[in-house]
Order: sequence, then C-alpha cells, then structure tokens
Amino acid sequence: MFMSKHAFFRPESDDFSFSTFISHHRGAARSWRPLLAVFGAALLLAGCQAETAPAPGADRLVQIQRVTFETAGASREFVGTVRARHETDLGFRVGGKIVARVVNVGDRVQIGDVIARLDPQDLRLQAESASAELAAATSSLSQASADLQRYEILKGRGFAPISEFDRRKSANDEAEGRLARAQRSLELARNQLGYAELKADADGVITTTLAEPGQVVSIGQPVARLAHKGEKEAIVSLPETWLSEVRDSNATVTLWSDRERRYQARLRELSPQADPATRTYAARFTIADADERVAFGMTATVTLERVRETPVAKLPLSAVLNHGGGPAVYVVADGTLALQPVQVAAFTEKAAHVTSGIKDGDSVVTLGVQKLEAGLRVRTVGARE
Repeated sequence: MFMSKHAFFRPESDDFSFSTFISHHRGAARSWRPLLAVFGAALLLAGCQAETAPAPGADRLVQIQRVTFETAGASREFVGTVRARHETDLGFRVGGKIVARVVNVGDRVQIGDVIARLDPQDLRLQAESASAELAAATSSLSQASADLQRYEILKGRGFAPISEFDRRKSANDEAEGRLARAQRSLELARNQLGYAELKADADGVITTTLAEPGQVVSIGQPVARLAHKGEKEAIVSLPETWLSEVRDSNATVTLWSDRERRYQARLRELSPQADPATRTYAARFTIADADERVAFGMTATVTLERVRETPVAKLPLSAVLNHGGGPAVYVVADGTLALQPVQVAAFTEKAAHVTSGIKDGDSVVTLGVQKLEAGLRVRTVGARE
C-alpha cells in the first residue's frame, strides 16, 4: 500500500501512478472553490457593515418644521366672469322689420339713445286711422248732443214724448263713449308709432347684439343686451361643500389681466338650486371699488377664505402619530425628543390642524416618527419648501 502525507488517499490497485495522484487532488480543489467564495463574501459584508454602522450613542438625524399658529382658515379659488349687476335684454314693444341698428357691441349709451329702428309705415297708418276715427266720433257726439238739447226743450214744453227723449239721451251717451274710445285708440296708435324706435332705458354698455337690419322681429324679441352702469359683480359656481361656509368667508377678487391687484368682494346672491348639469350653485359677488380696469366679461378669480376664531398650526400628516392615547407629535428640545400630546381640530388631505399642545417656534419632527422614541438624542434638518 502506498503511504504519503495524505493518509486519507488509498490506491485501489497496484497500477497507481503519480499522474493519478495529481488528478485526484485537482478534483478536490475544484469542489472546495464555491465554499471558499461564499465564505470570502460573508467576511467582506461583515467588514462593510462594521464600517457603516453608527457608533453607539450617535445622534439620529431627523427632519423638523417650525410651528406657526395662524387664524386664517382654509382657502379655495373659484374662476368666473365679471358681469354687471343689472343687465337688460332690449326689445321692441311692437313687431316689425328692423331698418337700422344704431349701436354695436362695446358702445356706451345713455338714457334715451336710439338702439334700433323699425319700419314705421304700418304704425303711421294705424295712427292716421285712429285720428280719423276720433274725428268721426267727435262729429257724432256733436250731432247727438244737439238733438238731445232740442228734445229737452220740447219735452219741457210738453211737445215731445218722454220715450223719444230717452232715446236721444242714450244716443248722446253712446256718442260720448265712442269719442272716449277713439281718443284712447289715437293715443295708443301714437305710442306704438313712437315704439318704432328702440331706446336705452339706462346708462351703460352694449354687451351683445341679437338682431340685424332687415330682420323681422316680434314683440319683446331681444335686439341688444345692455349692461347698466354701476356695480360690477363676479359670477362663479360653488360646490355644495362650500354652501354652509360661503356666507362666513372672506372674499377677494383678482383679475387674470392684473393679478397684482386684489379687490374686496361681498356675496350678494346665492342660488338656492343647483345647476342640473354641473351640480354647482351660482354665486354673485359684488366687487368693491371696481374701476374702469374691471371690464365686463373679464376672467375673475374669487378667493374664499374661511375665518377661524381659534388659531391653528398646520402640520404634515406624517408628523402626527397615535399609540392609542390620542394624537401626539415629537418636539425637539435641546437635541432631545419629547412626545407631546396635541389637540387636532381637523384633518385635511395634506395637513393636520393643531389647536393646542404645542406653541409657536417649537420644532416638530415631520418624518419617520414611528421609528423614534422619547428621550432620543437627535440632530435636526429643516424640511424642504
């Protein structure tokens, strides 16, 4: 039997040679290579962890936010348009064919200015007919009155029967009625002739024209829209979530053309019924001190800000935790964490509104609060804007 320093190897035959021995050792080395690689990687990882792990007692790094209490509540912007408080659709009080429209969109008019004219021919004929009817009624009354006077004299002398006198008196009364009716008809015909000219009933600006010359219009059909001079309003649509608070909110208006200037506004009208298509409620806000720069039709942004009696501090939702005893936050004082219970008035999509438990200037941890403990030494970094 062949003996060497590798006592575990025994040749199975007398044909053993040196080449066989070398081949056996090469196979054993290949079988150990994977184990050696795994062992080396484990040593390398342990060394890296030992280098990167914080030393015992090192301060943790936390993100903080300074507490600021404010009385301003939640605010929201609504986009609408500038309109006049009073707008009138002007239309003729008689029907006919338009022969002229004097004004255009944007023209400023005063009371009595002509907006449009109708063809007056038919109206003039009606007035002439009423005038002729009045003349006939006047003549009939004169004749009936003269007959009545003669029969009254004859009746007094006993030469006229009472029945004939009564008939003459009835004829006279009827003639008086015809005359009064003819006078009213003539007055109405003359008024209608005057209605052939459509005139402005207030100072203002023409915002829309709705008819053109040559068009036949009916009584009351709109021809132009007049925005009255005076108060200007911003009209917006409000969701139902703001209905209960819009009357107690501060309103301001800014124009898209001049965003630097802000106008105070006041809610004047709130629709009691939602629009069937949008399910929103129309609200009209009177713009205080609106000057010429506030033009009709401009895009206006109405900002509503809820008024709070109790100041609140807005903190990120990630700053508040609850271990079963109510909401609390971690406050950093002298580099040490303290768990501070707080009162939360409301939670919104992005913030918690805290009313008490903390004060102005406190440093509150805003991230990773679930992994912290009271009394832990920390280093702070401000939150990104």
